[in-house]
Order: sequence, then structure tokens, then C-alpha cells
Amino acid sequence: MSEDGVVKGAILMLALGEEEAAEVMKYLGPREVQKLGAAMSKMKGVPNEQLEAVLSDFRTEAEKSSALGLDSDEYIRSVLTKALGEDKASTLLNRILGTRDASGIESLKWMDAQSVADLIRNEHPQIIATILVHLERYQASEVLTYFTDRLRNDVVLRIATLDGVQPAALRELNEVLTKLLTGNENLKKKPIGGVRTAAEILNFLSGDSEASVMENLKNYDTDLAQKIMDEMFVFDNIIDIDDRGIQVLLREVQSETLIVALKGASPELRDKIFKNMSQRAAEMMREDLESKGPVRLSEVEAQQKEILQIVRRLADEGQIILGAKGDDAFI
Repeated sequence: MSEDGVVKGAILMLALGEEEAAEVMKYLGPREVQKLGAAMSKMKGVPNEQLEAVLSDFRTEAEKSSALGLDSDEYIRSVLTKALGEDKASTLLNRILGTRDASGIESLKWMDAQSVADLIRNEHPQIIATILVHLERYQASEVLTYFTDRLRNDVVLRIATLDGVQPAALRELNEVLTKLLTGNENLKKKPIGGVRTAAEILNFLSGDSEASVMENLKNYDTDLAQKIMDEMFVFDNIIDIDDRGIQVLLREVQSETLIVALKGASPELRDKIFKNMSQRAAEMMREDLESKGPVRLSEVEAQQKEILQIVRRLADEGQIILGAKGDDAFI
């Protein structure tokens, strides 16, 4: 969800009213709800022209689709209370949550990363690894940032070597995992964890943390480390996205973010980006890059990570296809 899309979505939710907004938002995931809730809480007044434009855009988009195709069990939790305040959010929460049980791992998905880290940091690293592979990749990555280097390295190593968890073993974890049980001890272990999961989580870590984890993995098993590196999608891999995909991506990225990110990009990647812009836009971008003064490496990496998150979202939505490794595309 782009920044502009978040603002439009927040305006739409406020315009719909509590009951209708609750019905829409119960189909959203924790991250979308958090963004919308935060945007809604910051709105003090919306000009009529802006409201009319948002409603017009929504009507146009709605008419293009025969069905929304939404099917989600995610329900709004404390994130709305945090964003809107207890009084404003209570009616929405009551309508949306009802009596549905949100214990177990699902409740962790609605918590901020630091709270999750505080809750599980003293558990055995194997238990922490099992919990993190059930969270969204971006959230698992954020949780890892609150661990010590030693614990973070240990947990990622266990994630990379984890190939499944027996239902009986899950029951030995604390209560937050009980919702994951199938109730049948004879079922095959659930295929979670592994090289791909570790790579997806590492993609969201900062440069320093990522380097530390990779160094630890190389010391443990060079072949395993190489497999994880092969699965990771880094900023320079954007060059493997086709031109249509690049154009879709550019519509989602803010100009300033792109300028800073391209400061650390290869000439080949820059050329590919420019090729998919209008001639005037490309010329302006080149001028902005040349006039941009020195930028800290940490800032470049941060903006590249931001763009990579957009890339993965678009890939998950099927709007772009990422470059293939071997026979399979990394999505």
C-alpha cells in the first residue's frame, strides 16, 4: 500500500462510517490496519475536493471488478486502539472482533515487534525460531532487531535448518502456539522454516545485522550460507525485473526514495530505471542524482530496503514477477 494509497484508504474509511468501515477492515491484515489506523488518527480535516476525488477513484476502481475476492480470518486488535484511542476504537472493535478467539500466534501478529521480542527473548532459541517462522516476514525481521547479536545469529541459523514441526512438539510450547495445532498427532509435520524462510527474513534486516548473521552462517556451514544468499533478493536484482514490472514499481516509489537508493546502484540498474521513465523524467532524475550530495551508506541501504519491501508486495500481489533462480521464480 503506497503512501498515497494509505491516505486515500483512510479518507474512505472515515467517509464510510463505523459499521461499514468495520466490515471492510476486518478483511485487512495487521500491517494494513496499522497503516490505516495511524493515517486516520492524524486527519484533522479533509477538504471536500479531496474527499470527492477519493470517492470518485474508489467508484471507478470498484466498477472494474466483479468481486473483491477477499477471504481473510484476520481481525482488528489493539492496533486500532493504539491508533485511534480506546473510546473511538471500541465500537469498531466490538463489531469486528465479536467473540472470536484470537489467542495464540494470531495475537502476536497484532503486537508491535518490541513487545513480541520482550515476550519471547528468554525462551529457548529453537522455540523462538518456531514462533518467528509463523509471523509475517517483515514482522519476524523487526523482532530480530531487538535481540542481541548472539541470539539473533542463533535464531536465524535454527530457522534456516528448520524443516518442520510435529503437532505434538508444538503443544510443548507455551500457550501462544496452541492455535497452530491441528489436533491430530498422526498428521505429517507442517513444512515451515528452511532456507527460503531464512532468506526472506534476512531481506528485511539492516545491512549490519544482515552481514553479522551471514558471517555466522558461513562459519557454521558455507554451503547453507550460499544457499540462503542465492535465495535472497537484493536491490541489484531489480535489474532482472521486466520493463513492465519496473514501470509498475516506479509508480509506487517516491522520487526522493528512489534518488537516494540509486546512489548505491550499479550503472546498469540506473540505466534500466531511466529507460522505463519518460525522457523528461529520466533527465530530471539524472540531474537530481548529480546534484545530490554525499549520502550515508546506512541511509542508502534504508531506502533500498524500503523499495525492496514494495517489490515483494507487488510480487505477492502478482503485479510483477521477480527474476528466476534456476527453474523457480523468487516471489
